[in-house]
Amino acid sequence: MKVLIINVCMRPDSRVKMFPIGLGYIATAIKKAGYDFDLLDIDALRLSNEEVIEYLSKQSYDVVCMGAIVTAYKTIKQLTQLVRDQQPDTKIIVGNTVASSIPEHLIENTQTDIAVMGEGDVTILELLQALEKKDDLNNINGICFKIDGKIVRTSDRKAIKDIDTLGIIDRTIFDIEMYILNSKEQVHAAYPGDRDNVRSININTARGCIANCTFCYHAFRGFPYRPRTPDNIIKEMALLIEQYGINHFTFSDELTFFSKKQTLEFSEKVIESGLKINWTGDCRAGLFDSDEDIIIIEKMKQAGCYGMFFSLENASSEILKAMNKHITVDMFNKQASLINKVGISVWTSLVFGYPQETTETIAKTFDVCIENNIFPSIGYLLPQPGSVMFDYAVEHNFITDIDDYLHQMGDRQDLRLNLTQMSDEEFETTIHNEAKRCNQELGLNMDESNFIKTQFYQTPKK
Repeated sequence: MKVLIINVCMRPDSRVKMFPIGLGYIATAIKKAGYDFDLLDIDALRLSNEEVIEYLSKQSYDVVCMGAIVTAYKTIKQLTQLVRDQQPDTKIIVGNTVASSIPEHLIENTQTDIAVMGEGDVTILELLQALEKKDDLNNINGICFKIDGKIVRTSDRKAIKDIDTLGIIDRTIFDIEMYILNSKEQVHAAYPGDRDNVRSININTARGCIANCTFCYHAFRGFPYRPRTPDNIIKEMALLIEQYGINHFTFSDELTFFSKKQTLEFSEKVIESGLKINWTGDCRAGLFDSDEDIIIIEKMKQAGCYGMFFSLENASSEILKAMNKHITVDMFNKQASLINKVGISVWTSLVFGYPQETTETIAKTFDVCIENNIFPSIGYLLPQPGSVMFDYAVEHNFITDIDDYLHQMGDRQDLRLNLTQMSDEEFETTIHNEAKRCNQELGLNMDESNFIKTQFYQTPKK
C-alpha cells in the first residue's frame, strides 16, 4: 500500500517555517511500522496549488494523510479537493483539530474520507492496517467516517498515558536543514547569541494543558496533561545537538511547566547534563508567586532559559473570569517581576473581543503590559469550534452559517468576528491606538502598520 503524507501550508506569506511536530510523530510511527510512504512538504517548499496538482498527477497513492488546526479549514477543504480530483480512488485521512473539533462537518463538507480525532499516533497505524486488509473501520476508536450515506463516529480513543513511549521524532523524514536555516526567523530578538548563527529547532515537552479557557480548542483538549520526563527531553536535545548542531530550542507546547517541582527538576537535569544551549518555553501565569521562587528561576537561567511566555490575555477581572483563566492581574505582575529580576525576558499574549470588552478594558490591558515592559502578542477573540465561546457565538447568532465562518477563519491578528458592543471601526482603532501608545512608552520603533503582526521580534529598550 502506497501512502502520501502532506504537510499543509497554513501561512504561505509568512517568513517563518516551523517544524511540524505533530505530523513528525505521525510520520515516525508510520515509518516504524514499515509502511512505504512519500512526504509532500508544501509548507517547507511553499508549493503552489499548480505545483501540488503536477505532483499528484505523476504519482498514485492508496492513502493520503494530512492535518491542520481548525483555522486552516479552508486550506484543508481546497487541498482535499485537489487530491480527489487527481486521485479519485484514494482514501483521504485528516487529523489535528480540524478533524477533532468538527469531524462530522469535515466529512460532510470536504473530500475527507476519515477524520482522526484526538491523538493519532496509534489510530493511524490501526487505520492503515484496516484499509490494507479491508477490515471494518467501526472497530477503530477515535475516528469519524461515512458509510452508506451515514456518518459514523466511533468511541473516543483513550489518551497515551506515558508519552515517553512514543520515542523521538525521526527528523530524517523531513528536509530538516531547511527548517534549521529558517530558524532565525523564529528566534526572539532577546536571544543572547548571534541570530545569524542560530541553529534552532522546536520540540514538545508535554501534551495538553491544565487549563480550560473558554476561547481555546487545542489538539489535546479533553485529555489529561502529560509531561515527558526530563531525561527523555534531554535525550532528544542531545541527539539533535549531535546530529544537526542545534544550539537553541523552542519548547512549543500548550504548557511546558505546570509546577515549581517540575520546573526545578528539569532545570537541574539540564545543568547536570552539561548541555550548552539556549531555550524558551511557557508556563502558567501565577506559577511563581513568592520571592523564594527566585531560586528556581535562577536555575532556569543557568540551564539556558532566556525567555518565558505566559498569558495575561486581558486585565479586566470580569473578562478573565469569563475566560476561565483562574488568574489575576496581581498574579501576572508578581510573576513578571520575579522573572525579570533574574534577567529572563517575559512575553505574553492578549485576547480582545469578549462581549464585556470596552475601550476602557483595552486601555487597562495595555497599561499592564507597559508597567511590565512587555510588548504583547495581540489578537482578537476567534471562537474556535469546540470552545465555549464558539457555542456562545452560535447561540447569539454571531455565527449563522458555520461553513461560511470556517472559511473566514485564519490568524487571530485579523478581526473575524466582533462580539463587543463597539463597531468594528471603533474596536480596531482603539486596539491600534493603544498598541501605538505601548510601542511609544516602551521606546520601540515599530512600523505602525505591523503592530499586531510583528511583536515578537521587538525588545523594549527600557
